[in-house]
Amino acid sequence: MADTTGLSDLTGSGLTDSARALAAGDVTSRALVERALTRIEDSQPLLNAFRRVRAEAALAEADAADRRLAAGGGEDGERPPLLGVPVAVKDDVDVAGEPTAFGCAGDFPPKTADSEAVRRLRAAGAIVIGKTNTPELGQWPVTEGPAFGATRNPWSTAHTPGGSSGGAAAAVAAGLVPAALGSDGAGSIRIPAAWTHLVGIKPQRGRISTWPEPEAFRGITCHGPLARTVADAALLLQAVSGSHPGDLHRPPPVDVVAAAGRAPGRLRIALSLRPAFAAARQRLDPEARAATVRIAERLASLGHEVIEEEPRYGLIGLTFVPRSMSGIREWTGRVPDPGLLDARTRVNARGGLLLGGGVLRVARAAEEPLRRRVGEIFDRYDVILTPTTAVPPLRIGELSSLNSSRTDATMIAACPYSWPWNVLGWPGMNVPAGFTATDRLPLGAQLLGPAHSEPLLISLAAQLEAEERWFEQWPALTDASRPKGATPACA
Repeated sequence: MADTTGLSDLTGSGLTDSARALAAGDVTSRALVERALTRIEDSQPLLNAFRRVRAEAALAEADAADRRLAAGGGEDGERPPLLGVPVAVKDDVDVAGEPTAFGCAGDFPPKTADSEAVRRLRAAGAIVIGKTNTPELGQWPVTEGPAFGATRNPWSTAHTPGGSSGGAAAAVAAGLVPAALGSDGAGSIRIPAAWTHLVGIKPQRGRISTWPEPEAFRGITCHGPLARTVADAALLLQAVSGSHPGDLHRPPPVDVVAAAGRAPGRLRIALSLRPAFAAARQRLDPEARAATVRIAERLASLGHEVIEEEPRYGLIGLTFVPRSMSGIREWTGRVPDPGLLDARTRVNARGGLLLGGGVLRVARAAEEPLRRRVGEIFDRYDVILTPTTAVPPLRIGELSSLNSSRTDATMIAACPYSWPWNVLGWPGMNVPAGFTATDRLPLGAQLLGPAHSEPLLISLAAQLEAEERWFEQWPALTDASRPKGATPACA
């Protein structure tokens, strides 16, 4: 790779600063892409964040971006907001010329067209440098599998970065790319964000198109950003937001970039520490609890009113399972060799058959009554604060030897706080909440809002970030590439 000496500050500073530096002519897109490719190549044996790397194509696209930058941005004189910035996408979206394996083994054919989300990324000028690892069909809160091995957490390589957007989270946390696009069907953005010290946003259902799927996993899955700062996450979210005519869900637009620079005002915040009912034993780890309570105290110190109160979730879990398993069954029909699927995937696919039809229709019909039931809390509060996960990051391999029922019980116990918002379709986001005392493993807290509340959540998170300054802390293994003045949290 080419010599890229002197780019450490720029490549470590994130999406917003990279875009600004490119626009000012302080750096070229080729230099940023070359540096990202070098980092990916150097880290891949250890972190294993990427399933596919588009080295040749990304360099060609970077050269084209540099020509556009030199010419002022475009034919109309407008510079796309991410022109020349390298980003990663999870391997569940289509990138033309690349297969979409979604964590599965087998010989998948290259896609002939971009998904709508990737098309919008390109329209915003971003360079898609590669596709990141995800567990098989995004089913688990760890990123491991026989198709690609284990993706490791930059904060502790003995631990998982979470899942299912674990490759994307590891890539951003390690500074391989300034931001990445993930997806969230039960917390799959928020969980890895919590376990890698990132901001992760699950937006309103339909905010980012899922086309060529009219909806993903019966409406529980959506795409969203992973980044080190609120501003970066908002910039990526706004760049990729928008609908395709074939989408089933088309929410009204919101300005999340402006929200990141706006004070939220004084809010009433419900602190919720009890998860929705699920058929598995659940226990909130004391350090995860303490991290969320500390964030609650910080919010109170900023002038917000924080009161302990629980949403009325009811039996919301009964509506989640049929939709999830039906989506898994649908996806297994696209796999070139079903015999290579994990035995647990095959169990879930059979569940999708049993819970399809009438059961699935009942589950979908229950969504609006559940919105009214759970949404009643927003008559009294603006935002809900919860832990993002019940425990710190799991160790690599902790789920790999378990059967289907034990896997489900373990992951429900570890991650019981995020999935209800996938049923409701409402926005939620993770913010870094600190580290465990002994191992210095990242923990997260979750901000949850009603329909179309991304601007409010982002404003609140930005206010909190200004006090917490979590972006100044980096994993120790990235010492050589941290911006000047940043603190190695693991040191």
